[in-house]
Amino acid sequence: MSIDFVGRTTMANQLKASLDVSVQRTRAIADRVARATAQQQGGFSLPETGAMPGSQEEGPINIESEMVSLADEQLRFETTARLLKDAYQGLREALKGQ
Repeated sequence: MSIDFVGRTTMANQLKASLDVSVQRTRAIADRVARATAQQQGGFSLPETGAMPGSQEEGPINIESEMVSLADEQLRFETTARLLKDAYQGLREALKGQ
């Protein structure tokens, strides 16, 4: 019989779920930035293969605001990862009896 000791004593499960959501958001932002740069005629552009999927439904993509969103998401991810690390460290110390 397995007991969810870590999940009951810490917020590890919620923090891990937050990290997963953050990764999904980062991938979505990266996808939008890649599509926006592919539409430009320089820099990061890929060879043209026709219309970009989904570009007409979303409208123009503002790269500056997407990069701000990416920086914000990176800060959230790092903070959540640090909180998860601290939760595990506290659990280790409790188990050691310190």
